[in-house]
Amino acid sequence: MEAVVCPRCGKDDHLAGERRGEMVRITCSACSLVWDRDPAPRCPECGLTDVRPVPEPVWAKVRGNQRSIVAYKTVYLCPACDKRRLKEHLGANPMSSKGAGTG
Repeated sequence: MEAVVCPRCGKDDHLAGERRGEMVRITCSACSLVWDRDPAPRCPECGLTDVRPVPEPVWAKVRGNQRSIVAYKTVYLCPACDKRRLKEHLGANPMSSKGAGTG
């Protein structure tokens, strides 16, 4: 899922959002632009909204070249554009495949 940035000034740290039905009204305090955004995750490549949430580890260097998982973040994979990554994830996590429809 792409980061939310102001389309006018490019700032991402001066944004405030307010839920309006299915949309989120976003206001940029840096340049005063106001716009509505659909909060549903989308594929940044093809725009498909039928993306799959997948946990992805956040790694940190601990000692020398050793790395440890310090957290997990959710990434959204598109069944069309991220087919290989989605298949790898489902192969490693067979319980996640229910209803995934990766064809």
